[in-house]
Amino acid sequence: MNSLTEPPLQHLDDAFFDRDAQIVAQDLLGTVIRHCVDGLWLSARIIETEAYYIDEKASHSSLGFSPSRRAMFMPAGHLYLYYSRGGDSLNFSVQGDGNAVCIKAGYPWVDSLSCEASIERMRTKSPAAAGGPRPLTRLCSGQTLLCKALGLTVTQWNAQRMDPARLRVDDIGARPDIVQATRLGIPTGRDEHLPYRFVDAGFAAHCTRNPLRRGQQEGQDYRLLRRELLAS
Repeated sequence: MNSLTEPPLQHLDDAFFDRDAQIVAQDLLGTVIRHCVDGLWLSARIIETEAYYIDEKASHSSLGFSPSRRAMFMPAGHLYLYYSRGGDSLNFSVQGDGNAVCIKAGYPWVDSLSCEASIERMRTKSPAAAGGPRPLTRLCSGQTLLCKALGLTVTQWNAQRMDPARLRVDDIGARPDIVQATRLGIPTGRDEHLPYRFVDAGFAAHCTRNPLRRGQQEGQDYRLLRRELLAS
């Protein structure tokens, strides 16, 4: 489990999200998403994201506007939550109508705002399938598991803006190297080849599916984006 000894630097505002989807998807890696539930800040470091654009077939918005998808057409920074695989899934609208970033996975986070009691609450909200506590390394390792552990639901948060007193994403100063690969679960013929998935390289083993697992080859299956080169 990670920890932060100093308070968060700042929470992200709408301007952060009002940029290209791939840039936002990369820059969200290493930030901490927090949801306040019953006075406890349930928190996870974002370790995996995916970018989506309206003009490619994998995006929900390519199907056009609908009441359930309206958040994708709202100004940058709105939450788009939908039901996926029997659970809730979190996305943020970004620059351009219909463009969004999906938060695929996180890792439990403890610091001055989120204590050990917060982690225990998260484990209570998302027990293992067979009962009992889910391992910390897998507590938020998937888009529905992340929402379940943080208590984020479609009914409460879809088409809403973040509220720093209840839901926020904090920049804690982390600037990880990034693994870029193709997105997961995209059906054949729906732009499954596009490399719009981004993973915090230091947490690759704890994301939905490890892009650095045995047999994967750099340059063929993934690219490693060094943070210092991205910033130059």
